[in-house]
Amino acid sequence: MIKNPRNVALIAAKILSDKKAEDLVVLDISSISIFADYFVIATGRSSIHVRALADEVEEKLSENGCKIIGKEGYEEARWVLLDFADVIVHIFDEAGREYYDLERLWADAVKVDIDSDMDFAYNKQ
Repeated sequence: MIKNPRNVALIAAKILSDKKAEDLVVLDISSISIFADYFVIATGRSSIHVRALADEVEEKLSENGCKIIGKEGYEEARWVLLDFADVIVHIFDEAGREYYDLERLWADAVKVDIDSDMDFAYNKQ
């Protein structure tokens, strides 16, 4: 069971990376948000890829004791939002990612260095 929100975010990032998500970003929003601690943002190459990424994150995190409390946008698959309470996973198609530009909207967030932390969190679970 994964309890630390940072580890949940990093493990979600690892799952997305393993499924070939593009432009992967993890933002620490804990100091500027009251509704979540981390955003995980990724891009899928097509609506089928976006859904496959969402399915994989939901399945793998659920297997590790993370309860999903909300899912939006799955049918359209332009922007799928998976809400795991302290961690919110956003999976976009390319056009949606460019249009909504969450990194710009949340520019005050701290960008997590996922390259150095991702494998550590995944192996620590």
